[in-house]
Amino acid sequence: MQETFRWFGEADAVKLSDIKQAGATGVVTALHHIANGKLWEISEIQKVKNSIENAGLHWSFIESIPIHENIKLRIGDYKERIEVYKQSLRNVAACGIKNVCYNFMPVLDWTRTHLFWELEDGSTALRFDKVEMAAFECFIMQRDGVEKSYSTEVLEQAKMRFENMTPKEKQRLRDSILKGLPGTVDDLSIPVFKEMIAQYDNVSHNILKANLCYFLNEVIPVCEELGIKMAIHPDDPPMDIMGLPRIIKSESDLDDLVNFIDSPSNGITFCTGSLGANPNNDLPKMIEKFKDKIHFLHLRNVKREDNGSFYEDNHLDGSSNMFEVVKTVLKIEKERGVSLPMRPDHGHQMLQDLKNNDSYAGYSAIGRLRGLAELRGLALGISKSNAQ
Repeated sequence: MQETFRWFGEADAVKLSDIKQAGATGVVTALHHIANGKLWEISEIQKVKNSIENAGLHWSFIESIPIHENIKLRIGDYKERIEVYKQSLRNVAACGIKNVCYNFMPVLDWTRTHLFWELEDGSTALRFDKVEMAAFECFIMQRDGVEKSYSTEVLEQAKMRFENMTPKEKQRLRDSILKGLPGTVDDLSIPVFKEMIAQYDNVSHNILKANLCYFLNEVIPVCEELGIKMAIHPDDPPMDIMGLPRIIKSESDLDDLVNFIDSPSNGITFCTGSLGANPNNDLPKMIEKFKDKIHFLHLRNVKREDNGSFYEDNHLDGSSNMFEVVKTVLKIEKERGVSLPMRPDHGHQMLQDLKNNDSYAGYSAIGRLRGLAELRGLALGISKSNAQ
């Protein structure tokens, strides 16, 4: 596996020199200063590329060129925005970058109710608490029809939880969801948020999948001409939230995705955290099944709870069998004759990073360094054992 690290640009507290010291050779980043839906100019792409290469690294994967909501909804100026997207693809290819991770999640990207949830050892982790998500929807957002999304038991628990929360805890919950996580939308107000969600009132899973299919049939032929690999990221969490349909969360969803257009450019970012939060997903089986379509790996682990909640566990702990995952990845790499780009994802905030507290939630240096070291050791151990 090619070891990479995500970087959020010059404003990131984690510097390119830190990434190099971690032993990674590749950088995963985007033009984070460019607004969603705007053209990526060659000059701006080249500036970021030069910074990465001057640090002795290479730009392995773009994560991501965001897809505008009008494209997801297929409304308004969506055709013009698809043409802008195609030109951005041409521009990144002109700069020698041929790997693009993207997602098709409505309104919000990945969502958590806690950004700094304290663990027993004193480090902090990202957490998705289903009861607190229901509390947010019921009592902060006051979403119409929320009772259709949760069981009576969860709604009762949410009411009790919210009533017992301090004003500070309520603000924390609100901010965790609305203030925008790395790579997502800007900070949102409740009225604006509700307006954005209302656009999806009549958009079913099938309609959103049809819109994704339309988008791919527009852009994948361009990618084929340019030699670009598009790799969709699964929905995170892999369940409907806030009444919004999630369409890339299971094996059957990935079946649909690869059948939307049969092309080597149409592929998958296999995120073991996102897919692993769905208890119905057999990760090693899915890696084997989609081995020819996997272009990028996000390796992390989550600890699932019975009610659908989960938190980010250590990379080799949690509910997914990371030994079997890495073993299967190494097997398909050998069969395909490739080395897939991989990044450790969502590390814990720990040690000095707890004191600095200046990095993006889930993207502190030391927690991801630990994850990378653990995954590197696991892969080496499996490889050495296989060679005997």
